[in-house]
Amino acid sequence: MSSTDTLTPSQTSTKAQVLDATTHANIHDKLARALGIKTAQVNAFVKLYDDGATVPFIARYRKEKTQDLDDAQLRALEKSLNYERDMATRRLKITELLSTQGNLTDELQTRIDNATSKLELEDIYLPYRPRRRSPAAKARAAGLDVAAQAVLTQEVTPTDALADYQAQSTITDESGDKIDVDFSDIEKQLAGVQAIIVDEWTQALDLLDNLRSGFAKTASIVSSVASDEKREVGEKFKDYFEHSESLARLPNHRLLAMLRGRQENVLGLKIEGEDTPFIEKIIKHFDVDTKVPAERQAFLTEAATSLWKDKWRPHIEHRLLTEKRLTAEADAIDVFANNLQHLLMSAPAGRKVILGVDPGIRHGVKMAIVDAQGHVMLDGEDKPVVATVYPFAPDNKMTEAKAVIDQLLNTYNVDLVAIGNGTASRETDTMIKEILAANNALKAKAVIVNESGASVYSASELASDELANMDVSVRGAVSIARRLQDPLSELVKVDPKAIGVGQYQHDVNQTQLADSLDKVTQDSVNAVGVDVNTASPAILAHIAGLNKNVAQQIVTYRKEHGAFDSRESLKSVPRLGAKTFEQAAGFLRVHGGSNPLDATGVHPESYALVDSLLAQTGKALPEIIGNDSALNSIDTTALAANDENISVKAIIEELAKPARDPRPEFKTANFRDDINSIKDLSEGMTLEGVVTNVTAFGCFVDVGVHQDGLVHISQMANDFVADPMNRVKPGDIISVRVIAIDEKRGRIGFSMKPEAEKPVRPAVKPPLANTTNDEKASRPRSNRPAADKRPSKPKRQDSSNRNSNDRSKAPRAEKAEAPSKMGTFGALLQEAGVTKAKK
Repeated sequence: MSSTDTLTPSQTSTKAQVLDATTHANIHDKLARALGIKTAQVNAFVKLYDDGATVPFIARYRKEKTQDLDDAQLRALEKSLNYERDMATRRLKITELLSTQGNLTDELQTRIDNATSKLELEDIYLPYRPRRRSPAAKARAAGLDVAAQAVLTQEVTPTDALADYQAQSTITDESGDKIDVDFSDIEKQLAGVQAIIVDEWTQALDLLDNLRSGFAKTASIVSSVASDEKREVGEKFKDYFEHSESLARLPNHRLLAMLRGRQENVLGLKIEGEDTPFIEKIIKHFDVDTKVPAERQAFLTEAATSLWKDKWRPHIEHRLLTEKRLTAEADAIDVFANNLQHLLMSAPAGRKVILGVDPGIRHGVKMAIVDAQGHVMLDGEDKPVVATVYPFAPDNKMTEAKAVIDQLLNTYNVDLVAIGNGTASRETDTMIKEILAANNALKAKAVIVNESGASVYSASELASDELANMDVSVRGAVSIARRLQDPLSELVKVDPKAIGVGQYQHDVNQTQLADSLDKVTQDSVNAVGVDVNTASPAILAHIAGLNKNVAQQIVTYRKEHGAFDSRESLKSVPRLGAKTFEQAAGFLRVHGGSNPLDATGVHPESYALVDSLLAQTGKALPEIIGNDSALNSIDTTALAANDENISVKAIIEELAKPARDPRPEFKTANFRDDINSIKDLSEGMTLEGVVTNVTAFGCFVDVGVHQDGLVHISQMANDFVADPMNRVKPGDIISVRVIAIDEKRGRIGFSMKPEAEKPVRPAVKPPLANTTNDEKASRPRSNRPAADKRPSKPKRQDSSNRNSNDRSKAPRAEKAEAPSKMGTFGALLQEAGVTKAKK
């Protein structure tokens, strides 16, 4: 497992031990129904998981036992299993507490058994949670419970019910501790009686459910600027200075933007809704309107009002907002995880000699060359091949810079030039292309590379170990080159949150985020596999069964004893025991070793089975690897029947295409040479670009002008787009059309719709809408938050313009109203803010 502090299978197994067999069986049946799989599959997974097997290992090498569950299904099963076990453990604890208190009833037990979330469980227990210093507890300790019951059950006025009450001079709680409270006058006594009644009424959980459901349908969330002083400093939240919309229909990304504004003390948030209908329901439920005499009815009506306004409404508001927040956070984490997976699994350039270029202006353009294995090249004096040139202002040493770069490209036979996409990226790209065009002997090709997080890596402890003899300022160039060569191997060295593909990443539960991203990284690394003789500790730590310590032990052993000749020799590494070897061995590759199988995805436990397959063919191993005809002639019936762990079919597929890389073929976008900044853009241009980030409201695209533009979800296709992730992913090369430019604020709007569908433009261009950006954390290369606002009922062109997260009930506009269709300049900016300039 990786080093993230999350529950390991052994820890979850320990937690599971407190649950009985019936509870386990119920959980497994529930998971099977929820995930659409068989209970036998769940049982098989749980047994393996509790025995310490990792998800990648189970997905790859225990397919027979789980009946072909893939890694995505297994991850969903793992997550749900841990949640349901937590729920079951908490159910037991709450049941035990209520039973001890003498409050457990059949009705409460049923509610506990049927609870579907942790929030719901805590709501059930809330009225019974001991509160020694609550007003009701103090009143009961003072002996006011008798009067309270009289008011509830007898036709007496509250004052008459207190006629025989004698205020106690000393009041103690159940533990004998003295309580500092005064019930000496009638007003305080009446308040105490009312507190007891309200506290007793809070146990009407069915009524609470009914009120919560009703309030949730009608409540609105309202945001406002915290103070006039915050208007300028919080300009990025301008759309929410005076904003109100239905809480039930509030899109996840807008809620997170509001919460970020509140966190930064720019916005105030409140939930608005009616009171009277819900107070009337409480009065009706407890038959308050039938109580006599009038003074008693008025007193109980006041108690009903207090129950709603002081107890239930604040609680309902908190729960509704919490549920929305948790849903929004889960959605944001999923977006981040999906983006990260696609980025990690992006196409590698492969074993090429690459010149990494970290562009800059005042501090120069820094360069380093890596060889086909990713090592920094050394010159004749065994010094790293690095250089820094100053072609741009204020130095303007362009001729000298070109000469240095030309010499590097010539001398070291560079195949690719990886140029970071930060400051001066396009200027550097233009300079490199001029050098290549001027010298036909050069074979290199220039490629723009996303450099997000490269500076974080440069200053890290890992970079200090790997590139100890290099200046920090040049390490970024090495990282950029390696990213082009093998994105997965290099990106695992950087905290995923620094890579720039998240959405509101700083506002979600950081433990859950780290856990999700760690699992994505682990699945990606194991899907590709690693060369144990070249892999860094960073990528080894994500191999199934390994952690940071064992990964470092492997690298240390490799340095001391030389390259591993076989997988078997890994058993000599300190702290790499039998269980760890079982989990990790299949994902660790040894190329050019003593056993050809060590370079494939065949697990060592299956080597004997491969020998049986070879015996049928009468051929040696090298003769059947990659030989489809020989492999297809093997009779696997008897072998498959006698083996319960290993998929013979999977072994044959692996031998047919050993160590097949699941990543796509390497290709690059062709940025237009005449488009270098936002000033060069004009509406209607069609450009090729790279998707850098995908969010709930669209995707961001880099076309080489230093700021990513937004393709809003309404501009992604002519048909309805429920989820942008279903249409594009980070790294995709797509064609976009420029439909909106705000040069002053550095914003660009793109459309992926065909030109033929371009809406008719009005004779007079609409004025710019006062919009702000959506959350900056959802964008590459940015940390500043912002907000996305859409009109509550915008005019619609057609069904393709409906945002899946915010569907309006307004009628669609007719064709005659073309100037109001989405896609026009003003309407797009009203629909969503777009990204500002990269830094």
